[in-house]
Amino acid sequence: MDLTLWNTGLSLVVGIVSWVLKDKAAELSRISILLNKTREEIAKDYVTKTEVHVDINRVMNRLEVLDAKLDRLIENNRVKGAPNG
Repeated sequence: MDLTLWNTGLSLVVGIVSWVLKDKAAELSRISILLNKTREEIAKDYVTKTEVHVDINRVMNRLEVLDAKLDRLIENNRVKGAPNG
């Protein structure tokens, strides 16, 4: 009788430990999948060097156009506002 009780207790403990380990392994697998998906989604949000250079070049070109317009405006105002004498 004592041996049967011991076997039942050990079987119960081993079963519970096995169930907990299986549950933790499944959770670890789920977290690993979520982490990989997160890495993929984060990588989509990054800007490449090429994109940055294109954007900076567009801004610089617009600034050069504005600079030229300001220079013309200042030059026109100097000519019109110059004293006659």
